[in-house]
Amino acid sequence: MERNAVITGSSRGIGRAIAEALAENGWGVCINYIERKDMAEELCNKIKAKGGRAIAVSADVSDREQVDEMFRRARAELGEISLLVNNAGLSLHLQFQDTEPEMWKRIFDVNFFGCVNCINAALPYMLHEHEGIIINMSSIWGLHGGSCESAYTASKHAVVGLTRSLSAELAPSHIRVNAIAPGVIETDMMKGELDEEALENLKLEMPMERFGTPEDVAKAALYIVDADYMTGQTVVLDGGFMI
Repeated sequence: MERNAVITGSSRGIGRAIAEALAENGWGVCINYIERKDMAEELCNKIKAKGGRAIAVSADVSDREQVDEMFRRARAELGEISLLVNNAGLSLHLQFQDTEPEMWKRIFDVNFFGCVNCINAALPYMLHEHEGIIINMSSIWGLHGGSCESAYTASKHAVVGLTRSLSAELAPSHIRVNAIAPGVIETDMMKGELDEEALENLKLEMPMERFGTPEDVAKAALYIVDADYMTGQTVVLDGGFMI
């Protein structure tokens, strides 16, 4: 039986690495993007060239109608979806008093309600079949407070809470819900927030003396996919940063 996954925010970075890893392990993948159509289609073609199955679909996860249309296309072109990876997210590094109400709303609309929208779209099939896997992307700041990141931290705390509650609710239906809390991962998002000096100073604080890579997170996602007895957990992947 063919297995299919939707990975949100997967044209680049962590989502891209997860989509590639899943495709290499036989999953059909729906590559979701908003702006980087070029990168999404390039990844789609790369997977197909290796004999895999992939489609690229534009959708803003904060918009329920766009999410529903993405899942409709994924089902039509790939088949039913048994794995959802909620990876799409926004970061915001600002002092609390400088964070405007619309910024709070946008962060929660994408980071938290994006998960809610996609889970709502994925659940009917999973509940019908009594099987399914949901992986939500949180952050180490979803477990620890992050200075000047109140909105982002709060949204990622909410993702952890959603994961724990939903895992208990869906376990009797054999649907597993887990989260990954990455630390400092080498992505465009990270490089856009910190200059070279700040990055080097941060690396000195890492017990493993390096930042994580998107591929590191992809390996954790594959582990969760295969860990049949794991649910309600948040896997911390930070190179010992929070020891």
